[in-house]
Amino acid sequence: MKWVKYGKFTGDDFGISAEDLMRALSDFFLQSGYERALHEMTMDDLKDAILRALEQENMLPRELPPEEMQRLIDQLAQKLMDEGYVTASGDPRTQEIRIDTTDKSNDFLGFKTLKDLLGSLGHASFGAHDTRDLATGVESSGASKQYEFGDTLNLDISETLFSAFRREGVGLPLNLEYQDLHVHQAEYQSSCATVLMLDCSHSMILYGEDRFTPAKKVALALAHLIRTQYPGDSLRCVLFHDTAEEVRISDLARVQVGPYHTNTRDGLILAQRLLANEKKDMKQIIMITDGKPSALTLEDGRVYKNPFGLDPLVISRTLEEVSRCKRQGILINTFMLASDYGLIQFVQKVTEICRGKAYFTTPYNVGEYLLMDYMSRKTRTVH
Repeated sequence: MKWVKYGKFTGDDFGISAEDLMRALSDFFLQSGYERALHEMTMDDLKDAILRALEQENMLPRELPPEEMQRLIDQLAQKLMDEGYVTASGDPRTQEIRIDTTDKSNDFLGFKTLKDLLGSLGHASFGAHDTRDLATGVESSGASKQYEFGDTLNLDISETLFSAFRREGVGLPLNLEYQDLHVHQAEYQSSCATVLMLDCSHSMILYGEDRFTPAKKVALALAHLIRTQYPGDSLRCVLFHDTAEEVRISDLARVQVGPYHTNTRDGLILAQRLLANEKKDMKQIIMITDGKPSALTLEDGRVYKNPFGLDPLVISRTLEEVSRCKRQGILINTFMLASDYGLIQFVQKVTEICRGKAYFTTPYNVGEYLLMDYMSRKTRTVH
């Protein structure tokens, strides 16, 4: 909490940094709404958000006259642009200036949400995904082995010399032969390709409860975690609604919920297509949803919709794609943001087919469960 006693406004920013301002604005940039998309944000919207954020965080100077307060808000908005957190486009003469977030701001939001989520988990550091396999590498954590063609030449000097002494006895010069070479072994650490499926049907913001914003925060945090701690992994993001589409992680903060149904089948089809192009040891789908499948794309391209109950056609065709995932070795982990009977029945069937995991959670702790599962998951032995 920062309070600044007002003396006379001299044109400075009272020590409010761009990072402090971005922290205060994070909820505004991530908020979901069906009425207005973020890419339609104007300069006035940004300034109003800055004022509300400063008031909420108690960062405003005390007793600042209105005209000088406006000058401060203008200066802070300009600071966000100067430091690359937002961009402005349009004609200033017509006052039609549009504001958009940048990759730098998305990365900052990802880091902040990851830090917030992990703070509640109590985790301090991470490694890569450990397995039970051993491989030759730089970090030794297992017994040495005889060198084979293709191994990393990280020589175990003592074992190599001991092998030669055993064969020839102690004496100089020592004749090393190919079979004497031994190398250190390290734990084999696998790589993982993940597709995050986000439900953006209308129920994600229904009845005044915003379930989509926490889901977006988790996606941004997961992307930051993978980029910084698991550089060998990959993450793609799929939105599923009446149909399905891939969205770049950098565009995720701008995604809004629409008046859609839940076409889970199209999401699974697109996720499989994306994973087919990945050359990773593990492949998984993380699905965050609050409703059972209620839509299906027919062969002629029309979308069949039935939001009432468990539609046998929709459910059976969706479970066919789940079975295809199983045959391709793709694990499906589901995070349910609701607990209605139809959703529970469907998810139980998914986990039964794919032997994945299912979590009953809420918008308030979905990030904790998802990130704990991602970081603690052990892989099967890969041959």
